[in-house]
Amino acid sequence: MEQQNNTALLVMDMQAGVVAMLPDAATILNNIAKAIAKARDQKIPVIYVVVGFRQGAPELSLNNKTFAAHKELFASLNMAQFMTVHEDLKPQADEVVVAKRRVSAFTGSDLEVILRAYGIQHLVLTGIATSGVVLSTLREAADKDYRLTVLADCCADSDEEVHRVLTTKVFPRQADVLTVEEWPIAQ
Repeated sequence: MEQQNNTALLVMDMQAGVVAMLPDAATILNNIAKAIAKARDQKIPVIYVVVGFRQGAPELSLNNKTFAAHKELFASLNMAQFMTVHEDLKPQADEVVVAKRRVSAFTGSDLEVILRAYGIQHLVLTGIATSGVVLSTLREAADKDYRLTVLADCCADSDEEVHRVLTTKVFPRQADVLTVEEWPIAQ
């Protein structure tokens, strides 16, 4: 894909099993589908990030509070199926899918190598959960000196108040926070 600029849209943790945990999944699926269509129209690379593990989940430490409580569940899942992007947001053949092993899109993945190969300096973040992958990726990306945009209505969290506080008070310190209708802005 010939890209237009140094921006990439990250679609994070939008796997069927993760999406199913949201009470109103249709809204975020619709909004992210709009963002993907806009990115493709603008020749902005769409990079999918999924969380997953080897069969049996040997990467999960009992010291990791986030994942330890679910180690048995992850160990029993069909990981190939679990790591599949939701059907409504299916990647095109030329779009990259990155597998990560922790909350941040960078941890345990080759995302940074992909971003360097594409010459990406500006990340547009979407995904589930706002307090998980979006927050962790935003913090790490900011420390790595990426320009950042968060599409607030393309992120969701099981706690709406946490989502609101992050997108209105925390994220603006390190990123532009827009809606899918406001994006993309002139680069």
